[in-house]
Formats: sequence, C-alpha cells, structure tokens
Amino acid sequence: MPVVNPEKLIALQRHAGEIRNICILAHVDHGKTSLTDALIATNGIISPKMAGKIRYLDSRPDEQLRGITMESSAISLYFSMSKRTSAEEASVQKEYLINLIDSPGHVDFSSEVSTASRLCDGALVLVDAVEGVCSQTVTVLRQTWVEHLKPLLVINKIDRLITELRMSAAEAYTHLSKLLEQVNAVIGSFYQGERMEEDLQWRERVEERVAAAAAKEVERAEREAARSNLGSDEIESTLTSGTNGEFEERDDEDLYFAPEKNNVIFSSAADGWAFTVRQFASLYEKKLGIKRSILEKVLWGDFYLEPKTKRVLGSKHLKGRALKPMFVQLVLDNIWAVYEATTGGAKGKGDPAMVERITKSLSLTIAPHVLRSRDPRALLTAVVSAWLPLSTAVLVSTIEYLPSPPVAQASRLPALIDASPAAEHVDKSVRNAIVEFKAEPEVPVVAYVSKMVAVRASELPQNKRELGGLMTANEAREAARQKRAEIAKARKAAESESSVGINGLADALDSASLEEDREEESKQPEDPEHLIGFARLFSGILKVGDEVYVLPPKFSPANPHAAPEPQNTTVTGLYLMMGRGLESLASVPAGVVFGIAGLENHILKSGTLCSQLEGSVNLAGVNMGSRPIVRVALEPTDPSDLDKMINGMRLLEQSDPCAVYEVLESGEHVILTAGELHLERCLKDLRERFARCEIQAGEPIVPYRETIVSAAEMAAPKDKNLPRGTVVSSTASKQITVRLRVTPLPTAVTEFVERNIGAIRQLYAEKKAQETGRQDKDTELEMAADRDDTNGITHRPDLTSAIDFKSKLQDIFAENASHSELWSKVVENIVAFGPRRIGPNILIDRTGSCQTLYVNEHQIQNSQSEHPNEAQRSETLTAQDFSDKISYAFQLATAQGPLCSEPCQGIAVFLEEVTVAAASDDDSSSRDMLGRLTGEVIKTVRDSIRQGFLDWSPRLLLAMYSCEIQASTEVLGRVYGVITRRRGRIVSESMKEGTPFFTILSVLPVAESFGFSEEIRKRTSGAASPQLVFQGFEMLDEDPFWVPFTEDELEDLGELADKENVAKRYMDKVRERKGLPVKGRKLVRDAEKQKTLKR
Repeated sequence: MPVVNPEKLIALQRHAGEIRNICILAHVDHGKTSLTDALIATNGIISPKMAGKIRYLDSRPDEQLRGITMESSAISLYFSMSKRTSAEEASVQKEYLINLIDSPGHVDFSSEVSTASRLCDGALVLVDAVEGVCSQTVTVLRQTWVEHLKPLLVINKIDRLITELRMSAAEAYTHLSKLLEQVNAVIGSFYQGERMEEDLQWRERVEERVAAAAAKEVERAEREAARSNLGSDEIESTLTSGTNGEFEERDDEDLYFAPEKNNVIFSSAADGWAFTVRQFASLYEKKLGIKRSILEKVLWGDFYLEPKTKRVLGSKHLKGRALKPMFVQLVLDNIWAVYEATTGGAKGKGDPAMVERITKSLSLTIAPHVLRSRDPRALLTAVVSAWLPLSTAVLVSTIEYLPSPPVAQASRLPALIDASPAAEHVDKSVRNAIVEFKAEPEVPVVAYVSKMVAVRASELPQNKRELGGLMTANEAREAARQKRAEIAKARKAAESESSVGINGLADALDSASLEEDREEESKQPEDPEHLIGFARLFSGILKVGDEVYVLPPKFSPANPHAAPEPQNTTVTGLYLMMGRGLESLASVPAGVVFGIAGLENHILKSGTLCSQLEGSVNLAGVNMGSRPIVRVALEPTDPSDLDKMINGMRLLEQSDPCAVYEVLESGEHVILTAGELHLERCLKDLRERFARCEIQAGEPIVPYRETIVSAAEMAAPKDKNLPRGTVVSSTASKQITVRLRVTPLPTAVTEFVERNIGAIRQLYAEKKAQETGRQDKDTELEMAADRDDTNGITHRPDLTSAIDFKSKLQDIFAENASHSELWSKVVENIVAFGPRRIGPNILIDRTGSCQTLYVNEHQIQNSQSEHPNEAQRSETLTAQDFSDKISYAFQLATAQGPLCSEPCQGIAVFLEEVTVAAASDDDSSSRDMLGRLTGEVIKTVRDSIRQGFLDWSPRLLLAMYSCEIQASTEVLGRVYGVITRRRGRIVSESMKEGTPFFTILSVLPVAESFGFSEEIRKRTSGAASPQLVFQGFEMLDEDPFWVPFTEDELEDLGELADKENVAKRYMDKVRERKGLPVKGRKLVRDAEKQKTLKR
C-alpha cells in the first residue's frame, strides 16, 4: 500500500463531515491491537504481512514483551471509497479521515479507556467468539452507554471456532447467535436501569407537584370555607389534572446489535478477514436475483433458501424439510470450505485442487509462490484477505454506521453539558457553538484534555531532522567542536604516555579517567520529558500562539473567579497524533483529536480549555473506571537523588490518569496505583524516564478498616456496673468528666451511609449556611466545588437529597435496630459523621450540649438564651463550649482505630454526659483555662472512644478483589489450589456453553494478591489469566486478640494456640510497618548455646 502523506490528513481535517473519531474497546487479549494493525496497513505505515505481529501502537518495550496494551494511543488514517447518492447517479470517490484510538483491555488500565471514550463519537467493541462476554466487556459497554457513544460490535477470532473447537458451520451459527444475545442482554440491563431511575424521578416530581397543589388547595379551602364546598374526591381530581399524565415510554429497538442493521462485523484479525451481512448481500444480489435491501434482512435469522425456486422461507413454511439457515448456507459454509481447502481442517492437510477452484470462482488473483508455499497459514491468509479484506469491512461500516463529529455533538453534548457543574450558568453562545458544531474563527473555542502524555524532547517534530536532510550551521559547528575535542584528548594521552614513567602513567590514567567520566557525565545529552495534552476540539479553531483559559475539574461557571482561579496560557504547539510519532500543526479545526503543548504547569490530569472565562463549560467530570488501591512507599537508593525522585513522581502523576502521588505524615513518598501490573509500569517509568535514578520500593501498603461486632466469645465488660462499651473518664485536671458509649451500627445503616456521601455533604453545607446566614446559592457552589473523592475519582452523583436522607435513615434505624430505646430519636441527635465528616461512623448527642446536623429553631433559641449577658458568659464554662472539641476528637478516633491506626467503620458513639467542674484557682476564671482544657478534652474523648471500641469484639475489614478467571477443564484444579492457598473464596463457577472453558468468579484479599497473576500463569502454563477488580471491604470474622480460654480450646489448641490467628497476623504486620508496638512478639525463642557435632 502507498504511504499516505501527512499533508493529506491535515487537509482532510477541514471537512468535518468526512471525519470519524472512534476508539477500540474490548477485554484483554480479544484482538484490539491486531485489528488496529490491519487498519494501519491500509495507509502503508506497516506491511500487511506484519499486521497482527508488529503491534504498531504498542510503542512501549514492556507492551511488546507482555503482549498487552498499557496506554491508549491515537493515530490518524486515510480511507477512500466510492459512494453513490442514488441508484441512478454514478459513484463518486470520497475521502475520509479516521482518528483511531487503541485502548488497553487490562483492568489495571481501565482509566485509559475512560480518557479515550470522552474524545470519541463512536466505538468498536470487540468480543472474542470463544470467550464471549467477559468482565471488561461489560465495563467497556457501560462506558459507551455513559458517554453516549454509538457502538459497533466486532465478533473477533471466529477462526478459533474452526481450528480450536472444531465446530461445524451450523454449530458456529448457533454459538454466534447466543453470543449476540449475551451482548444485547448487557445493553438491555443498562437501558432497564436507566428507565427505572427515570420512572422513579418522574414519580417523585409528580408527588411533589401533588403535595404543593394540595397545600395550596387546603389553604384556599380554609380561607373560603364558607363559600366553597369541594369534596375530597373533587380536590384529588383537581390536583392530579395538573400533572404530566402517564410516564412516557421510550423505544429501545435502536440500542441493540443486529447484523441486519449493519452494526455487527464478523472477523478474524489474526487471519486478516472480516465481513458484514451487507457485504454478502451485495455479493449474492445478482446471483439470486433478490434485492440487496431484502437480503440484508434475511441473511441473519431463521430464514431459509429453497433450492429449486430460490425463494426465501420463514421457519413456519419449512414443512419438515431439513434446510440450513441462509447465514450458514451462503456465508459460513463458504468460509469453512476455504479453511478446509487451505489448512485441511479436521483432515490436517489442504487440498490444492479445491483452492484453485475457490480462487477461480471468487475471481481472486493469488501469487504463484504463495500457492506453492508449504505454509498453510500463508495460503489461508492470502486467500481470505483477498476475498474478505478486514480493513474494508471495518472502515466501510465505520463510515456508514458511526456518526461524524457534527452529528455526534448534536446528540451527545447536550446531555454532557447538562450534567456538568452549574450547567444553567453556561453561556448560550458557548453551548450553541458546541452543540451546533460551529467551526468559525470568531466562535468560542472549547476543547477537552483527557490526559497528559509524556513525550521525550527528541521525539518532538521540531527536534527531528528529516531523513537525508542537511545539518544546520549550529549543528555543524557543534559536531566540529566535539571532533576537535576528541582529537585533542587523544594527543594529550599520547604525549603523557611518552613523557612519564610507569608510575606517572598510572597516576595520569587515573586522573584522566576521572576527568573523562566527569566530562562525559556533564556532556551527556539529556532527553527531558515533555507533557503533551491529549485533546478534542468541540468548537472554533485553535491556533499556535492562541491564549486560552485552563479550567480545572472543580471549576463552576456560576463562580468563575473562585479559587483556584483558572489560568490563561498560550498554546505553544499543536500536533497530529500518529501512533509512535507526532506531526506539527499550525491550527486545528473543530471535531479533531490532537495533541497540544503548553499545559505542563496548568493541568494535573484532565481539564477543559475555553477562550472565554465567563459562561464557560466544565467538561472534565470523567468517571475513572479503576480506583487506585495499591500504595507503595518509594525512596531513592542514593539519598542525593531525592529531588529527582520527587520531580519524577510529579511528572508520573500528571502523565498517568490513575496514578496518585502523596506524602504521608511520616514523610514517606507514596504512589497509589490501580493494581500490581500498573505498579510495575509506574516503577519502570520512574526509573527509566521521569526520575532517571535508582529507586527502592517498599512492600505494598494495603488499606484496612476496623469495626466491632457483638460476638458470643466476647470477654466480660470492663465495668460490670455499666453497659458494654460505656466509658467514664476525666481529664488530667479532673475539671471535665465525659461519659460516652460505643456500640456497633446496624449493617444496613453503615451501607446506606456509604452510598449517600453527597447527601451528607449537603447536610454540612446547609448547617454552615444556617450558622453564617449565607444564601442557598453560595451553598450550592461550595457543594459543587467540594465534590471530590478520597482518591480523586469522580463518582456518579447521589440521587438522595438531604431531606430524603433523613427520612430513609430513620426508616432503616426503625427496621434494623434491635434496641428500640437505644436507637430512638437518633437521627435528630446526630452531631457528626466520621472520619473526614463523611464516613460510616456516627456521633450522637444525648446531652443536648452539642450542635446537631439537623439545626432547628428551638436549638438556635436555646443557644442564644444560654448566657443572658456577656459578663456571665465570659466567666463560666459549660459543656457547649467543648462541643466542637468533642466532634474533632471523634474524627480523630475514627480516622485511626485502636487496632492498627486504620479508619473505623460501622460504630456509633453516644455522648451521654459532660460535666464541667468549677476552677480550683480563684485568681483565674474557668474561661482563661479554655486553651489548656481544649487539648485535654480532645485527648480524653479520643482515648475513651478507643477504650469503648475494645470493650466489644474487634474485627478487621480486608480490602477485597473480585477475580474472574477463564480456564479449561485441564487446569481447573490448579486454579482452585492457588485461590484457596491465598485465602480466596469461590463465588460461582459456570461453563460457557459450546466451549471447554469455565468462568470462575471469586473474591481474594488484596493483601494476598501480590504475585497472584504470575502464579496462576505459571501453574496453568499460561492457559489462565485473572482479572482483578477492587470490590470493597469484607469482614474477616476473627478476633485479633482471641486466645484459647475454655477447657476444650485449651485441650485442642494448647496455651500457645497452634491455630494461626490470621487477623492478628494482618494487624501486627500493619503495626510493624507504622512503627507501633507489637504485643506478644518474641525476638528470641528457645535460646540455647549452639551445639557442635564433636561435643
């Protein structure tokens, strides 16, 4: 294929209707990069023979070594096809530009999928014909649904049905039909969930309108009671008449994949062929005498061709005849015949005569040396790629089915803009420019930067000299200077060798070698990393030298100048993304995926670019699929390289969408990654590219949670006169006494609080607004600015409002609370949630001295009338003066539990009594000692909560992975052995119908997962590979302080408890890492003098 000139690609960027922005999404090893190679070969970038082998877009050495994609990369392709507008007119040759993004399939790099999907308008979703729908397949389908991308299904690796599973054509058709049903079932589940949610919101709106109308009607009826006699039925009919009527249903027919709709491609990327139903319909149109539009509808499904009359029959008209479906008879049988003729199929030997007949009937021209080849794969590839070229089927379907940028933005962008922060404040000119796809110079420029890509300075176009080009004057002078320096060094060495003796020669060589090393180090050319933004332009024209505002992810157009205020930056470079290389651009029109320079110090991971600040839109709310869960502390081997390592980690955090860099309170430099493979890649990039120094990595830091339960084997309460978990303690000065009670929260309450973090934030915002008297508008702005997660991941917005949260929480307490007296009026007395004010722990006030989250007028009046005059207030201390200190102590206690200083979960703290004694010193008032008492109260309350925590049976909650493994029956036992040995639990096991593969779903502790993937691959000889996704925290039902104390336990286990306490092992490991004392650990056991064999 001829090489396409970049100038032609740049010229095609001006024609938005001929542009397609697509990404390739799939589970790992389903053939994305092999398919991409076949498409790249059409532009002459690589040889068609090397397609699927060279893996062109896997530019990293570790990607080539492992055979998987780790970074999403883009390339622009040229494609031309003849197209006719009507049957009467002649065909016209049209040229298209396809911006293709290849994304990873491994779950550790699913954040790369999230960044790629926002830039595109359509997606090619690949599914392995044998493995079927896997975990990441569901994930990428959900991503296309959330981002409103139009998907195109590619059923890949159909050759495995022939060569591995030895299926007949009829069996393969049944298998493909079931596979298509599985994919459509996933799409249907998304649609059903969305419709149920919309139905719920509609019902809530109707109820609100009915309630508002009822209130007005009752008020009017009371005022006009003498004149109006409306009955209750009449009132109800009046109210319901003002609603919207019935819920409008939406047709979901266009959502599903069906071959007759031209949105399903059958392919084998390894063998280089693909086809669609429309392609075969055009082939058989003249032969069968049936219109192509009719053939497209009947080639797939229960339709049969009568051999004599050439009529299409439905399943009802078969009348007992054993006819094959048309898809089997006209499509699959022919493909199976080609495989049998070339590779031999079940016979194991090809048939040259049949190959000759097939090539003649299909009018194919095959080179003679290929026909004589002894390699059946080469002959097969030559025949099928000439008959059904993969690139033609995929690119034609892409152009015909997937939308161009103007069409896609008109359908996609309104929903994305409405979901952005403060969407009602977006300027109409900006909104119209995006939705209506305006690409004029005077239109506002809006671009979205999905991630930052690290590129070496030597790989930038301005630093590359064209092949065969002449050196510039500066380059020639630098080369001459280096040559003269080398000659002078050689002369000096020769002179010193002749003039000095042996000893002098050694000294001279030593000094010369040191000087040479230093000179080489100083002269060694550095190749620094530059960060290029991976972006999509939605409106306007962007040129080099233009100034744009960089909007951070928390930007709100309602308050554009709020901190951090968006910065104005100059575009220093624009690039055309060409896989492993870049091409310089002077300007970029709307609808193009491109690279942009000049944003290094302005964007951390993603952001929005806009030419105006007032009324701009924030498009940076992307949902990252994988959550960084694995933390590792790093340190340089040479302490002098610490600055290098810190700068390198900052560069890594910018260039990786999922990596997070933190500095702990202990001074440790920690990096958070999505998994073990992601961690390996980050460490490799740090050592070789960003920091360029040796770095030591500690053991992975796995998060835990601490909680309490009521267990049968609990020890007796520490104070038998008080309920379990109750602690009465005084401060060091004995001036303040606090009584509180710690109890476990019901499980349903804990889960509900974890799901409704947004409602809790809204509660705090409303409380602050009532205290400071601010308007609701400012409160909403603060809430929008505070919508971030612990790990920097944007979550789906909570649907529960603050009012609904209170009522639902009351219902859950009423249903799940076993002690009615203890949990009565709990919600009204909630003071705080913790830790970080949003955690699943609750502080409840029984004294009335603390300000609760649900502030009412009675409480405000009490607080105002507590001290009638300022003089009296200045001399006395009350419990209310320490309410914020008690709340702060609660946050500290729940942030660092007593087991191993990990966050707590599922505990309730009841503040029962706070007593403040008078000051003993007559000279100073009690209020003068408030500063000293503040620290004492915080320490006392924190320690009391920890004591009450340990009065129950403590438990550790382990971070858990959800593990999916596909394995054959031969290696199933080995997979089970590895999972059991690492304390995993099998959840389900199902066999994929028609294949010898089992799908095993299990859960595995994150602490036991390091090295798990490698061990599975070793044990199964590479036949199984796990996919690990963080699932949440699960309780380890074992008390870390348990020791045998009953007679039976002492008799079975002994005093030393021969049975290992796994919870204690986890707890001690964390305490040892944090430098906390570890109880019961002996440094020396059975210490005796060593005996030798002679004595």
